[in-house]
Parts: sequence; C-alpha cells; structure tokens
Amino acid sequence: MSVLRRLLLAVGAAGAAVLTLLGCDQQRINALEEGLSTEADVRAQFGEPTTIWPEPDGSRTFEYNRQPMGHQNYMITIGADGRMSALRQVLTPHVFAQVQPGMSQEQVRRLLGQPARRVTYDLKQETDWDWRWIDPPTREKVFTVTFGADGRVLRAASQDKMPEGR
Repeated sequence: MSVLRRLLLAVGAAGAAVLTLLGCDQQRINALEEGLSTEADVRAQFGEPTTIWPEPDGSRTFEYNRQPMGHQNYMITIGADGRMSALRQVLTPHVFAQVQPGMSQEQVRRLLGQPARRVTYDLKQETDWDWRWIDPPTREKVFTVTFGADGRVLRAASQDKMPEGR
C-alpha cells in the first residue's frame, strides 16, 4: 500500500471519528431535558465530568471537554435539587465576548473549559490558551486568550485555524 493511500485512509478515519463524536454528543443531548433530567441521567449520557465546579447557590457545573480533537466544550449545571437546570456548549462567540482583560486563568477556565493547547512564550512572559471551535456552518477557528506573567488576561481573539506547528 502506498504512503499516500495510507495517509488518505488515516485522514478519513480521523474525520469519521470526529463526526461520530459529534453525532454521539447530539444523541446524548437529545436524551436530556432541562428541569427533568437528574444528575444520574447526565452521568449516564456523558459519563464522568472533566471537572465539577461548585456554584454559590449550591448547584454544580459539570464540565465535559471535547478538546483538543473536538470543537465543543459542554457545561451542564445540576441544581441543588439534583436536576439538570442548564446544558450549554460554551465555545461560541457570545461566550468568548465575556472574556475581558484582567480576568484570571481560573475565571476563563470556568467560562470556557479546558483549552486544547497551552503555549508559554518565556521571553514575552505571556501564555496563550487555545480552543478549537466551529463558526457555522463548517469554518474551523481557534479562540486564543493571552495571559500575562501575573496570570491575567491581556487580550483575546479568534482567527481561522492555523496549520499545526504554529
């Protein structure tokens, strides 16, 4: 088998895996209903969350991360009553707009979930966090938040997805 043929097969398999993941997520979401589904229902559909964030009102937000291969991060809120009160895909322009200069890394992490990649630039004393996302219908983009040496947001912006090894 030629190298080109093997490469094309590998790329095709990777693409199919991403589409399968997207389809599975939509089936999981469709199986849940805000106000009715319980924490057990959420866990049965999505499994163990990446992170559980406690909220001041006694609710908890479950983070389901799809980075670096996917283009979504889900935040599912379980109310103090044990029922799902919200299910959000947070890698969207209206959520990105909430990232403001001066925010801490933890604030950004709670808002967007775990990034796909973190890169530190020692000479500039800056760190970039990147999230992969889709600008509908199919445009791949990267949202980057740049933190200063103090761990606070300096700037944030989206750009078209750059080739690997940027």
